[in-house]
Amino acid sequence: MNRALETLKERGFIQQCTDIEGLSRLMDEGPVTFYIGCDPTGPSLHIGHMVPFFALRHLREAGHVGIALLGGGTARIGDPSGKSEMRKIISYEAIDENAKRFEQQLDRFVGFDGKTSYTVNNKDWLADLNYIEFLRDIGKHFSVNRMLSFETYRKRMETGLSFIEFNYQLLQSYDFLQLYKRNSCRLQIGGDDQWGNIVAGIELIRRIEGAECYGLTFPLVMTGDGKKMGKTEKGALFLDPAMTSPYEFFQYWRNVSDDDVERFLLMFTFLPTEDCRQLASGSDADINRAKERLAWEVTALIHGKDEADKALQAAKAAFGGTGAADQIPSISIPASRLDEGIPVLALFVEAGLASSKSEARRLVQQGGASINGTRVADENALIKADISEDGAMLLRAGKKHVCRVIVAG
Repeated sequence: MNRALETLKERGFIQQCTDIEGLSRLMDEGPVTFYIGCDPTGPSLHIGHMVPFFALRHLREAGHVGIALLGGGTARIGDPSGKSEMRKIISYEAIDENAKRFEQQLDRFVGFDGKTSYTVNNKDWLADLNYIEFLRDIGKHFSVNRMLSFETYRKRMETGLSFIEFNYQLLQSYDFLQLYKRNSCRLQIGGDDQWGNIVAGIELIRRIEGAECYGLTFPLVMTGDGKKMGKTEKGALFLDPAMTSPYEFFQYWRNVSDDDVERFLLMFTFLPTEDCRQLASGSDADINRAKERLAWEVTALIHGKDEADKALQAAKAAFGGTGAADQIPSISIPASRLDEGIPVLALFVEAGLASSKSEARRLVQQGGASINGTRVADENALIKADISEDGAMLLRAGKKHVCRVIVAG
């Protein structure tokens, strides 16, 4: 097998390939241009989007050329893959703004140089497409029976599949055809939920151009307890620091289960394979150090080394008693409010450590709430400024979540 594919395999990326031997031979012959598509249907990428872009960097390192396709056109419809209901339709202006954000976030991670990696936007060939001509030239190559055999459409048939979504596979296939013609692109990579769309694109190119192209998919990464990787109590683990702070981002990786450490080191860092396995082979204090290394590496890749250092120091301040306390997530409350006393349940909700008073109550009843290291035993307690230390209080919800309450004025 080609060395680039071997690297992806040993690091846990490969789920399915349309023709692994054929792709390996093609890669042995010289640089292969490949692409990854992502639709800017929201204001930020999240970590689930990033698996193919980690693979992009490995493939680029091996000499291949990666294209990040921003779906400014396909986002106007929305991909039904992996969705139980139709995506919310958003304005063209919002899609364009999201595409700019995506490009900036990806550029920080990938480092587009216009030669070994660059972006294109499918709005350029989809926005003004003539629908009648599209149906005559492209639609005739698609079998409805064949389309309904793919898992994406079969699942959606149970809950309802709109006609607009049914067109999505044609458009993504057309993307691959356009990239083949414009950029000599021979390979599409993506999450395994894209398998049906990728195969359809390959078949379209074979029918129209008589050329052989390839598809490679990656596993939809799950944690050891069966949850979708990158999902937190607050939602997805976003790359935008305004949506997920670098500290929260760091803490997610610092708190993964022991069983996930090696797998995540291999997929989400660029440490040598041997180092990943050695780091994850320890127990107790050693595995905690491995998690800390994982958290620092991923945070540095996404947010930069300075933010990773700050997050590390904040974690040490919150959980180890050392480090920079000012990096811990914090809120400010006027001293006048605390003079009167704030109900403890309301304080934990305001600090973002509980989504509601009922959740805060359960936290207290289960012994998971503490202030300045002292467990909160009374769910009706009033918290006043006199328990602050050096003008602040450290609230903790369970072992993983903290917030510093600064007494202002």
